[in-house]
Amino acid sequence: MSFSLSAAGVRVVLLDIEGTTTPIDFVYGTLFPFARQRVQTYLDAAASVDPEIEGAVEDLHKQHEQDAAAGQMPPGWLDQPGDARIPSAVAYIHWLMDCDRKSRPLKVVQGKIWEQGYRAGTLHGEVYPDVPSAFRRWSAHGARMGIYSSGSVLAQQLLFAHSTAGDLTPFLRWHFDTSVGAKMEAASYQHIADTIPASPSAILFISDVAGELAAAAAAGLQTLLCVRQSEERSARPEPSRGAGSGRFPVIHTFDDVLA
Repeated sequence: MSFSLSAAGVRVVLLDIEGTTTPIDFVYGTLFPFARQRVQTYLDAAASVDPEIEGAVEDLHKQHEQDAAAGQMPPGWLDQPGDARIPSAVAYIHWLMDCDRKSRPLKVVQGKIWEQGYRAGTLHGEVYPDVPSAFRRWSAHGARMGIYSSGSVLAQQLLFAHSTAGDLTPFLRWHFDTSVGAKMEAASYQHIADTIPASPSAILFISDVAGELAAAAAAGLQTLLCVRQSEERSARPEPSRGAGSGRFPVIHTFDDVLA
């Protein structure tokens, strides 16, 4: 199907990343392993000199205690002697990644590691081929664009600034992560609409996860389900991915979204 922004009264296009602008395999096959392999070295160097990372490690410790109390059986955490703290944080980070948890302190650490990779030229953000032309087309017709992803704002900015198609950040006016709320909660999308600000009905949210679209629709946003025909659906487990997809209009490429 095709969708016209102007005909639908859309002024803002809000985009998910994984499976929408960017192949899932890039996130799970490139970014996550890159961070996992370097987290021990990075924390050894940064935890005592970077207040943000020091705070993230403390937040990880608190989250670990909550997980243990909830019976989720994370790996053990030792704070004594002091040099056991970093290996404990590393083991817990690996466990969180294995569980595919949307943990804010985890995202902070990952974002900082990826920043080093992007700035060194080791990493390049991957986007689907239709993304740059869509950004140019929508922008030329007055639509504004933003990102809402479970990845940190830093991680989002780095991916688009160092993309294989060049720096795409000039097209992106807003970046939202889970600090505004969970992606499956309608209140998160209302908060985004209030922040932009724009009428919810003037915002189009595009994602490949039906549960996210349901939350956005409940807040009054327009929605499109992005089903990339080339996407390997086994790239990561996502129980809500595609579930209830019949409720939403489907696109297979951003070429289907006309200005």
